[in-house]
Amino acid sequence: FLFIILLIFIAEVSAFVLGFIYRSKVGSDFREPLQHVFQQYDGINSESHAIDYLQKELECCGVNNYTDWNGSLWYNTTGNHSVPMSCCKQEIGKNCTGRLSEPQYLNTEGCGDKMVFAIQSVLSYAMLVVLGFAIVKFFGMMSVCVLTCRRDNGYDRLHSGVFA
Repeated sequence: FLFIILLIFIAEVSAFVLGFIYRSKVGSDFREPLQHVFQQYDGINSESHAIDYLQKELECCGVNNYTDWNGSLWYNTTGNHSVPMSCCKQEIGKNCTGRLSEPQYLNTEGCGDKMVFAIQSVLSYAMLVVLGFAIVKFFGMMSVCVLTCRRDNGYDRLHSGVFA
């Protein structure tokens, strides 16, 4: 029983350490594929719908900022050199045309930092949960060790002195 708990404890501690090490790597490994998806945006395919949803929910535009749309497939094929309407500030609504010349109507902050922050936050909470379970397992192992290592000589004598 102790061996099984020890293996689970080692796995939990390993997961915590790996999560801590790779938490900072999320940013560098995430930006390049995100940049590629943004460059392939056409407003029709499923990836485009995911980007629209992301930009609306996080209130962001582009990977680093709204100027990332310059030179993208969308920017070059629309003819009006604009960003998708999902970049528009939600409170502005109807007045937004998506033109880069009107940044006051656009979410200017990029989605890359917001996504990395969200993923790192989730990873941090997961690491805290794993650490909590590891601490409980550690005390469980200590309890098992105390119970198995305790010497039991049968019944103990009562030394109260009242009936002696």
